[in-house]
Amino acid sequence: MAIDLMWAFENEPPPLDYVLPHMVAGTVGALISPGGTGKSMLALQLAAQIAGGTDLLGLGELPTGQVIYLPAEDPPTAIYHPLHALGANLKPEQRQAVAEQLLIEPLIGRCPNIMTPDWFDGIKRAAEGRRLMVLDTLRRFHIEEENASGPMTQVIGRMEAIAADTGCSVLFLHHSNKSAAMMGSGDQQHASRGSSVLVDNSRWQSYLSGMTQAEADEWGVDRSQRGYFVRFGVSKVNYAAPFQECWFRRHEGGILKPAVLERHKRPSPVKLKSIGKGGDDDW
Repeated sequence: MAIDLMWAFENEPPPLDYVLPHMVAGTVGALISPGGTGKSMLALQLAAQIAGGTDLLGLGELPTGQVIYLPAEDPPTAIYHPLHALGANLKPEQRQAVAEQLLIEPLIGRCPNIMTPDWFDGIKRAAEGRRLMVLDTLRRFHIEEENASGPMTQVIGRMEAIAADTGCSVLFLHHSNKSAAMMGSGDQQHASRGSSVLVDNSRWQSYLSGMTQAEADEWGVDRSQRGYFVRFGVSKVNYAAPFQECWFRRHEGGILKPAVLERHKRPSPVKLKSIGKGGDDDW
């Protein structure tokens, strides 16, 4: 359907509907992080909040709706553990709402491929009537060459088609590249593994990065504790102002909650003055 230009010129545009912080509903977005950082738990907590749970992350209120989470890496037995930890942080009525609004369907061993007609149609049907769909992880939903721009454009295009046709936002989880993981630069736009198309064609990209030793020193976190802290932010946003990154701390069961941190004040260097006859500064 063509856009009515005269209507657009003469009328105020409708307000943007955000499904996640600064992510417009009906678009495709990414959550990028190294393996083992906690992105699946973060995605699960976001999904549960939208489905009617509480804001454990401190990111603010999110409009509620039905959500579908498709984990293709972990078996059901592994998913029960974070779900149990999540349930311990919900009130009875919130548990009921999440149970009714959030569908989790593990796909491990089923080799989903969004590029085939059957899987594309099935995933599209699963998105109908839902506010958010989570694909965990992207690599498990196609067999294309990640570093090739052409195939990756097609993969993103399939997700865009699902979002456009159903109005359901699609959030795919993806690993950062080795360089970003080693250098602690996971907060950069091109930290994702594979073709830059994955960044360029997504409308929203967020990251989850572990705390580096330099950051631990900056925030006064003991070396033995820094593994519990992760940094969340949005490295690419097309339809909103920049997002203020924040720190989470892992709690029992892997649950992420806002971390209370204060920058560690370092003592200023003391300049020593000579007591000799010349009065010149001496180091």
